Amino acid sequence: MAEDRRTRRSRRALGAALVELVLERGFTALTVEDITERADVARATFYAHFRDKEDLFARVTADLLAELSERLVPAVAGSAVGFTGKPILEMLRHAREDRDLYRIVLRGEGDGKPLQMFVDACARATAEEFRARAERNAVQPRIDPELLARVWVGEQIAVLRWWVEQETPSLPAEEVVRMLLDLALHGRYWASGFEPPA
Repeated sequence: MAEDRRTRRSRRALGAALVELVLERGFTALTVEDITERADVARATFYAHFRDKEDLFARVTADLLAELSERLVPAVAGSAVGFTGKPILEMLRHAREDRDLYRIVLRGEGDGKPLQMFVDACARATAEEFRARAERNAVQPRIDPELLARVWVGEQIAVLRWWVEQETPSLPAEEVVRMLLDLALHGRYWASGFEPPA
């Protein structure tokens, strides 16, 4: 039990050091030694858990995704039809709580691999939910769920990155969600101020 606690503490310290140093110097400039020094953890301890700094970043990203996924379950389960905005609101709240990690992932640090992990995981979960909603409601999607999920997630990630990069967001999370929900329900044409053609 004490070893598990010590292991978790070491991993947390290494993850926190990685995030701090990437924000200060960028991922490419970092060495394992930089990370272990900042975390006050021995190099041998680092290598007992991770192959290299890329492996550490992948683990930190996987942990972020697992936590986000857990938090999204109640938000997604709340509607048979969907498009409530609750999952996006929960994602924005999560991003605000772990802002620095989201910033380095969404910037594409680490040769873009953590960002690709994030996008792929979100798109996979979204496509599954879109297919399940279509089945529950006995409707046939007009656009392939995989493509629809990639478009939806791409928009969300672009907005999420813009939002977390602001020291103080120009719009509250609830307002961002309301606008995205309007966009989802009415489309870009309507959102641009035009009336739908008759």
